[in-house]
Amino acid sequence: MTDRSFLLALIVAAAAIFPAPAAATPDIDPPMLLVAKPKLSGSAWGTTVLIAKPLPNGGHIGFIVNKPTQMSLGEAFPEHAPSKKVVDLLFLGGPADLNIVFALVERHSVAADGTLEMAHDLFLATEARTVDHIIETESDHARFFVGVVIWRPGELDQELRRDLWFVDEPDPKLVLSKKTEGLWEELVRRSEAKAGMI
Repeated sequence: MTDRSFLLALIVAAAAIFPAPAAATPDIDPPMLLVAKPKLSGSAWGTTVLIAKPLPNGGHIGFIVNKPTQMSLGEAFPEHAPSKKVVDLLFLGGPADLNIVFALVERHSVAADGTLEMAHDLFLATEARTVDHIIETESDHARFFVGVVIWRPGELDQELRRDLWFVDEPDPKLVLSKKTEGLWEELVRRSEAKAGMI
């Protein structure tokens, strides 16, 4: 099994185990917005904001949402005409699978073929044909990533016990915000203020 097919198998399994919840049934292990605490400054994860979703094996999958690259889709794929129309930069989603382009797209519906619900109204596409379709038809409501973050089973839980991350609910508008400069600082202030009220 290739790396990509292994990743797709994990995501498909996650979709089966974490289907869209019924209105009265809350998600037992919901997706998270992770904001690096200041103690991570100076590390590779310093000043990062991520969206993360649990996988059925006890691991998690996630994407850094505030690290744009210096390359657009059109520059990365000059032979693909629809990509040239996307003016937004590609984002560095994480250190794994840097040769794969992923798409997060905002939709007010259930997961379509080839997508997995990452959070309420936010869907992940990993298959090349699905990502291409999003580039061609929904790029205004999407963000494109190279790379992904994969936590081994129990790894993120351990990081949370070590108090490395502020945790919040993911908001599609925030995750796909065009302006990412200062986002980490704003979310740290908000998280610290919320923690101070408890």
